[in-house]
Amino acid sequence: MRVSGVRLPGPMHTLLTERARSFRSSVIRDLLRLVDRPGVLSLAGGLPAADCFPVERIAAAADEVLAGAGPLGCEALQYGPTEGDAGLREVLASRTGAAVGCTLVTAGSQQGLDLLARVLVEPGDTVVVEQPGYVGAIQAFRAAGPRLVGVPVDADGLCTEILAAHLRDGLRPKLVYTVPNFQNPTGVTLAVHRRRQLGELSDRYGFVVIEDDPYGELRFDSPALPGIGEFGARVARLGSASKILAPGLRVGWMTAPADLVDPVVRLKQAADLHTSSLAQRIVALLLADEPFLARHLERLQLTYAERAAVLRAALVPALTSEPARGGLFLWADACGVDTAALLLIALEHGVAFVPGSAFAVDDRVRSTMRLSFASLPATELVEAGSRLSAAFAAYEGNG
Repeated sequence: MRVSGVRLPGPMHTLLTERARSFRSSVIRDLLRLVDRPGVLSLAGGLPAADCFPVERIAAAADEVLAGAGPLGCEALQYGPTEGDAGLREVLASRTGAAVGCTLVTAGSQQGLDLLARVLVEPGDTVVVEQPGYVGAIQAFRAAGPRLVGVPVDADGLCTEILAAHLRDGLRPKLVYTVPNFQNPTGVTLAVHRRRQLGELSDRYGFVVIEDDPYGELRFDSPALPGIGEFGARVARLGSASKILAPGLRVGWMTAPADLVDPVVRLKQAADLHTSSLAQRIVALLLADEPFLARHLERLQLTYAERAAVLRAALVPALTSEPARGGLFLWADACGVDTAALLLIALEHGVAFVPGSAFAVDDRVRSTMRLSFASLPATELVEAGSRLSAAFAAYEGNG
């Protein structure tokens, strides 16, 4: 095409790299665009409860950081070190037990996943993920072009016995990814004996474990378990303020061996220079305020435990689900029903969920669904359960 004698460029996709052309959008993000309309009660997004955001305390912390025109307030609006604000890193080191030098602040834990994938994975490498597993991790790893291998998850989390058998048979992954506490999407927790086995396997076979832990402090009635890093030396652990404070702050963190942190810092410097200085200082104040944090976490735990119980009680009997022990999700089995097909009918009835197939490396979870209970009040969760029951009835009627 020519305009005033100037040749315009052809379609931009011809200029894209192979990686950019092959990169797929998140199934859940695409779904949220469909359900974000008036009248739909969404159990789809893994969103924390907005009505539990500590807005006043965040505002007070921001005022404290920016108070006056002194140097500390100005520093919070200035460029900062790539590895993170020194004060926040000290707070994180105290909370995690890691050395400050092994602690890196990221723009949410999702950036940590992306950076680790780019530092560790080359096209053709093998990466082990949970099956079913977190979509954002699968997406981040796929961008690096590896061979993805799904290892099943059961009531005790990632089946490390199956992983061990694969390793004995010659599988050599570059990394193994797991969400050990209240896993996304199933809500299960990795048992202690499997944490130990995974740490030992990583040392024996030389792969890195990515221990993604955004939900560990959202426990209802179960004790905290030791991290995988207590059983192995090749562990990178990710954490986040998104689920315990507010996702809009975009502050996450990574603790890892120093020889892994260093290349991640260099890559982050090229990506975004550093995480927001202002947000980091706000998060540092909130995490260091132990009385506030204890009260806030207790409120979250009680709220989410109540909502999880309400939603589970409201589900149609055809849906089987174990009680939630923490986190944001119920994982339900629809007893042979194709939940991707059911979703289309559910949307017509004003309720949404995520089909299990969205979390799969292959096609073995078609009759399951993830239901997020966190972001709706109890009355709307009851109504969502009623609408889901109506959708089941319509699905069976169509069959």
